[in-house]
Amino acid sequence: MRAMTRLGAAVALLALVGWTRAHAQNPQTRHGFWIGFGFGGGSARLSCNGCGDTTITAATGHIKLGGTLRPNLLIGGEVNAWSRPKENGEKFTLGNVSAIVQYYPAPANGFFLKGGLGVATAEDNSDVDGKFTGTGFGFIFGLGYDIRVARNFSLTPIANLYWGGIGELSQGGSTSSGLGWKQSVIEVGLDFMFH
Repeated sequence: MRAMTRLGAAVALLALVGWTRAHAQNPQTRHGFWIGFGFGGGSARLSCNGCGDTTITAATGHIKLGGTLRPNLLIGGEVNAWSRPKENGEKFTLGNVSAIVQYYPAPANGFFLKGGLGVATAEDNSDVDGKFTGTGFGFIFGLGYDIRVARNFSLTPIANLYWGGIGELSQGGSTSSGLGWKQSVIEVGLDFMFH
């Protein structure tokens, strides 16, 4: 047991030294076009009038791209999706499409805060009478840390909260009245960022 502990400590120390050297060789610089994508897991909270609250965990994915206004300020767009497969190829999907601003309080550091506004979507194709769909107002807040592993590439642990006020869902052209559908997803994941 002691040998495994020492081996684990040695690997962690080597990784830290390697990351420190890579970080020193690849400073946090931001300019021009950027793009990133990532995966993770998220807990979705769903609510509507008369149906209570439900919390479900599933896989998440996202893609974002944009440009750099200043070394500490990025703007762009982001698409987030939470999806839970069901039986027979059916699935339940929540999403947000947002215009975002990403702010680095200390430009030489990789830590950032993010916020944005946009459109939220919901789709459930598990009903025999047809799929339920809806769109409404949405927003996103998040934070992360760029770990620069190459001159133009970072691994970025992230945490996001995206919310949607869908209101009504429609099925086969008819709209559910007074449903008051709301959704929120808390996501933790890893981004692959190209600067």
